[in-house]
Amino acid sequence: MAPLHGPYESALAAFDRGQWPQAHALGEQLLARGRDDAELRFVVGASALQLGNVPAAILHLRRGVELAPKRADLASQLARALIMAGAWQEAVAVADAGMALDGLDSQSCATFGVVYVQANLHDRATAAFARAVEMAPNHPGYRFNLATSLMFDGEFEAAERECARCIALNPRNWRAFLLRSQLRRQRPERNHIDELQGVLSRTAGDPEAELHLRLALSKEYEDVGRYDEAFDQLARGKSVHRRHVAYDSARDAKDIHALMRGFDGCTGEGEGCPSREPIFVLGMPRSGTTLLDRVLSAHPRVQSAGELEHFEMALRREVGLARGAHEELADVLMGSRLDWSRLGQRYLDSTRPTTGALPHFVDKMPHNFLFAGFIAKALPNATIVLVKRDPMDACLSNFRQLFAPGMPRFDYSYDLLDVGRYYLLFERMVAFWRARLPGRIHEVQYEDLVRDQAPFTRALLAACGLEWDDACLAPEKSRASISTASAVQLRAPINDASIGRWRRYGARMDALRRLLADGGIAVPAEDAA
Repeated sequence: MAPLHGPYESALAAFDRGQWPQAHALGEQLLARGRDDAELRFVVGASALQLGNVPAAILHLRRGVELAPKRADLASQLARALIMAGAWQEAVAVADAGMALDGLDSQSCATFGVVYVQANLHDRATAAFARAVEMAPNHPGYRFNLATSLMFDGEFEAAERECARCIALNPRNWRAFLLRSQLRRQRPERNHIDELQGVLSRTAGDPEAELHLRLALSKEYEDVGRYDEAFDQLARGKSVHRRHVAYDSARDAKDIHALMRGFDGCTGEGEGCPSREPIFVLGMPRSGTTLLDRVLSAHPRVQSAGELEHFEMALRREVGLARGAHEELADVLMGSRLDWSRLGQRYLDSTRPTTGALPHFVDKMPHNFLFAGFIAKALPNATIVLVKRDPMDACLSNFRQLFAPGMPRFDYSYDLLDVGRYYLLFERMVAFWRARLPGRIHEVQYEDLVRDQAPFTRALLAACGLEWDDACLAPEKSRASISTASAVQLRAPINDASIGRWRRYGARMDALRRLLADGGIAVPAEDAA
């Protein structure tokens, strides 16, 4: 068959310009006319992925890999599509095979690194990012990814060096400024405050720069004890992004109340999957869930699986709703008859291959508090641990943290009172599960654990059906990666330094205290010790 140069070249040109709909449409036309080669499958598959059509992307990219099994770019995009679809095991297998290809390029290598991160395989991710940097040492994005991965691994000095190199290569990589500030406690004689102020003064009107630079300044001001300035920079930085987020706490309220109705409105059959492997650690974000994960995974019979989206995805697959708000999910759940055993097994299977090496694994997705009842039904022998923290500290910690921008579940975190309103919804959901699942959830108070570690750790292990092991008293000795915002502080021995942090900010916290108190939350007295 004669090559179709005109449409083919037009499809490639549209792809190179980032014109995804045009590239995809032209490519589909060529496929319909009988042309089938690896480059065309790459164009159509990668364009479909950019357009959010993950099933079509997998179809075309898988065919492309069949046609050209030595092309790393095809393999990397297929692995990316598979991880987006929740096909973790196949995604990792494709990434592993791609990393072994002779013609591996730096961009594909970096993409495999991202796939490994999303699969919670952080050792492999660090190796992939390091290799990408080796191949393209002047690429600032690769250096930033490597810095982040090194932070997860506890290699803070190396991570700081990579941040410095990233900033030198691209002085507008604002995320690198923030990461650099977070890697260690800044001191009066050694900090970046003057530099950050200077850069900030030259970036007026750039909301992304303001967000990251002001949060970096806030972190460094707090480290050196300048708390008023720290809070001012935090509030100003967060408010910049808040103006670009269409957040309304009523939306979260609707979703949470809908899930309550959905749980009460659905029925089920079977006794659930009998596995005792999973230990779910859930709670309000920034409440100590990572600490619990580290304590538990220090046990020789327990591994950490990280923060998994898998249970919600398994539930959605069970009812045939791949996407949509929680309110939509709840509408489908109403009147549904769930096969609890199949749901539990579906979840368990989806966690492979990162689980199964030890008798137990920890899934520490905090937002699983939304699905605790479904987890209890689908996995009746799994342990569910709820972590609670002083509400003022929990709210401040959420406000201080820059979660992944663009993830709607964290849109509440750009305003302190929005955080307070979200906390009230969290408490409402916890009360709902307590009423529906009496005695089923083991609750841990963060402050109790860090102030008197041994007895509360012993009770935690007993609740998980685990024998005592002294290693659980020193989780900081573990070299396992920590891929959360707690990556720096949890490399130190357990301590109570974060308790009562909110008191540093005095009257600036009064509005939050009133909001929580009016919502029925017992908050500590302002002048309490």
